[in-house]
Amino acid sequence: MAQLHDLTALEQGAAVRAGEVSPVELTEHYLERIGRLDATVGAFVTVTPETARKQAADAESAASAARREGRALPPLHGVPVPVKDLSQVAGVRCTMGSAAYAGNVATTDDHLVTRLREAGTVLLGKTSTPEFGLSSHTENALVPPARTPWDLGRSAGGSSGGAAAAVAAGLAPLAHGSDGGGSIRIPASACGLFGIKPSRGRVSPGPLLHDVTGLLTHGPLARTVADAAALLDALAGPMPGDPYAAPSLPPGETFAEHARRAPGRLRIGHITEAPVPGVEVHPECRRAAEETADLLRDLGHDVEELTLPGDESLARAFTTVWDVLSTVIPVPPGGERLLLPLTRHLRERGARVTATEFAGALQRMRGIAQLVDDVLQAPGTGYDVLLSPTLARLPLPVGGLRNDDDPEREFADVAGFTPFCPLYNATGRPAVSVPLHWTPEGLPVGIMLGGRYGDEAGLISLSAQLEEARPWAGRRPALW
Repeated sequence: MAQLHDLTALEQGAAVRAGEVSPVELTEHYLERIGRLDATVGAFVTVTPETARKQAADAESAASAARREGRALPPLHGVPVPVKDLSQVAGVRCTMGSAAYAGNVATTDDHLVTRLREAGTVLLGKTSTPEFGLSSHTENALVPPARTPWDLGRSAGGSSGGAAAAVAAGLAPLAHGSDGGGSIRIPASACGLFGIKPSRGRVSPGPLLHDVTGLLTHGPLARTVADAAALLDALAGPMPGDPYAAPSLPPGETFAEHARRAPGRLRIGHITEAPVPGVEVHPECRRAAEETADLLRDLGHDVEELTLPGDESLARAFTTVWDVLSTVIPVPPGGERLLLPLTRHLRERGARVTATEFAGALQRMRGIAQLVDDVLQAPGTGYDVLLSPTLARLPLPVGGLRNDDDPEREFADVAGFTPFCPLYNATGRPAVSVPLHWTPEGLPVGIMLGGRYGDEAGLISLSAQLEEARPWAGRRPALW
């Protein structure tokens, strides 16, 4: 018999609107699963049962009134959605994945949390992240490591690893994540989920920690394309004070509608080699992209192999900017001694970067992004979409990337693990990780699709076409 967590998020929302399922029932179901399974997968830093029950009761009252009055409700009304622990929820602990912030309680909602409240979603809690979101695993000093439910000896990836572990293990129907260099797409690949890194400016980062570099954005992790699109609809939209704003959809359109639209015939560039010198791509990751290229051809798209020349200047510029970003979060007095070695290492490097060096790195990053855009969008020879593996390696063993004895080595190893992802943060383009491939041993391997700036809708339509051709939501890990 199907259980509540077998339903997609949109199916849950429809059941709430019809009065077939109560948000209170949904919330209790997920709280029970969290209590039973979270110690195994390491998804949450903080669980908020009191807040969840209050919001669920309010959502049920609103749903009952809407049914009586014949009013429509948002698609995700009454559906539980956890928030990554780098974002602020007023009255809830926000640790930033750091022991230095273990007792920190937020006083203000981030804009994305305000939007989730307006959408009627229910907060189950805050999902785990590496300290300050700085690495591509989710291992911190506060809670057990986040593990992919497909192999509990392996990492869920990062930095939205807790969010991905929660969804993949059925502890939440979908989840909020953030992505500054691959942090939605990496765990989506490791956990067999669909994840969207939106265009720069699509989701407001404010009001407290605006990212002036343009690398960071927020987006959804979900089991289906339609669920992710619906959550993006809830999150998206500019707010006063935002440094960037992505082009809006035409009036009346939604991203969820694009999950039901055919993408049309597209010109797709298949990136066959990692754009970071010296990085070898695992055969299963390469096979995943090659099989997807063949599938796209079968679906009527034009797919050509494409080589992006390895350019260390982008990696150097990205690293300089990342070092500076690591210093932005203030550390409470006496808190520096509680920071992990990688965080201290990056903050020490970032503190040595001069204003001129930082400005030069941003300028180089923008210049390379402009060059990439000019080439890829050239009339007659450009591409609508870029295809590549999401990662260069399979999900790593827990502890396989973290290196407290040599944090410089850890940061260098991140580039070998995820050489394809940062390009889209540097250019501001949207990108998605699609769970189309599993190894013979049952490990998920994501493929990445990158689109033109502002065209999340096109990526959603193409991803939905792939999902229809090769469905994946029926695949579930053993602990499901």
